[in-house]
Amino acid sequence: MLKPRPKEIAKERWNSEFAKRVNYDIVYDDWLDSYEKEIKTCNSPIIDLGCGAGNNTKYLLEKGKNVIPCDFAETAIENIQNRFPQVKKAKCFDMTNGLPFADNFTDIVIADLSLHYFSEDTTYNILTEIKRILKPNGFLFFRVNSVLDKNHGAGQGTEIEKHLYATEDGRQKRFFDKNDIETFWQAWNLIDCKEENMDRYELTKVLWRCLAQKVS
Repeated sequence: MLKPRPKEIAKERWNSEFAKRVNYDIVYDDWLDSYEKEIKTCNSPIIDLGCGAGNNTKYLLEKGKNVIPCDFAETAIENIQNRFPQVKKAKCFDMTNGLPFADNFTDIVIADLSLHYFSEDTTYNILTEIKRILKPNGFLFFRVNSVLDKNHGAGQGTEIEKHLYATEDGRQKRFFDKNDIETFWQAWNLIDCKEENMDRYELTKVLWRCLAQKVS
């Protein structure tokens, strides 16, 4: 019998996790406040890529924005649709197979803690897809794991590629230093990039908060 692949393991894990969060109290932190100007002037639907429990979706809806929450886990999307009936276009798909949006579709894509699970090649492919669906001079707001994030697995497991680890449960997790950020986003205008702590979880998380702009 074949062993489950990392993608299958991840899907099962996230579906199980969000199945527990039907009545989850959604609490967001203030990271998007840093990009208030870009959000306020955005008139296109904002893509919340890897929306999870809906933290950023909730934030954007409260700002009066049109949001398209997207996730790999069916249970995450079901929770979003039940929690936010005003959301009409939530989408469930695997971003490693491309993004189901037209070229130049939106001014803003948000990827909050959803881009650090992939090989180098796959990460570049996803970033190319994000750039494709962004309008000229559009923005990607993102957060990814820092190599200092010891509370959440940094340096733990088997290293498959530089800073990409196979976890004990069979998934993959990537951690970034400043050079990694600059390398992966070298084809972008990296406007803002800060390493900081997030205290939304039980244990403090260390991450990178960044703003990148599409360049032709």
